[in-house]
Amino acid sequence: MRKLIADNKRARFDYYIEHTYEAGLVLTGTEVKSLRLGRANIGESYASPENNEVWLINSYVPEYGPASRFNHEPRRKRKLLLRAREVNQLYAAVNREGRTIVPLKLYFNERGLVKLELALAKGKKDHDKRDTTKEREWKREQGRLMRDRG
Repeated sequence: MRKLIADNKRARFDYYIEHTYEAGLVLTGTEVKSLRLGRANIGESYASPENNEVWLINSYVPEYGPASRFNHEPRRKRKLLLRAREVNQLYAAVNREGRTIVPLKLYFNERGLVKLELALAKGKKDHDKRDTTKEREWKREQGRLMRDRG
């Protein structure tokens, strides 16, 4: 049972998802407390491989109110915890093939640890996005027709 904190719904519309990874995050105490309140945003964020490490950039975790002066910076870079083989795969895909590392979901796993579902993705062109929209609307219309006519 996973407790969802933040979901990047736009990612599946803007990118072709090729492969997904699960990564841990290096967080401070106030960040975890803020995430337990369910407030975070990964919609504008991305991951970047640097020096054999992968970093989550531009994710928003709001400050935790009761922490006063010991708070964290809301948009700081956060290190992602991945296996060395996974880091090498991501590094190669980004540098050689021009792929993007997109965060899909931020959640608490069964043990109560914060995890991030990452995807290795390829950007869609405008016409691909139009096709996705048409397909989604057709599926919705099919559901309506099946429900109405049985």
